[in-house]
Amino acid sequence: MPKVTILPHADLCPNGASFELGRGGVLCDGLLAAGVAIEHACDMVAACATCHVLIRHGADSLKPPGDEENDELDNAWGIEPASRLACCVKLGAGDITVELPRHTRNHARER
Repeated sequence: MPKVTILPHADLCPNGASFELGRGGVLCDGLLAAGVAIEHACDMVAACATCHVLIRHGADSLKPPGDEENDELDNAWGIEPASRLACCVKLGAGDITVELPRHTRNHARER
């Protein structure tokens, strides 16, 4: 079963986290089940970009983003090549490492 490693995030996951999620499992569901309170304002239908994450390792085991995800990512803060929407990421066979951005479309976190 693929392992998801979450890098430490000051507000959402200060110590980092890791959990297993079955192949085909949706990353946003896994994060929420693991107690990581990631935003998902549109109830995970790829319509808000609040569940923006960065796939730091293992992206090659995921299907590439579709047109709908790419269109919505244009609305996310601080997108980069590693950007994905957690509601659209379905786990493949490999492990992944995820970074939660400091800012989201709905909420800025300042330090």
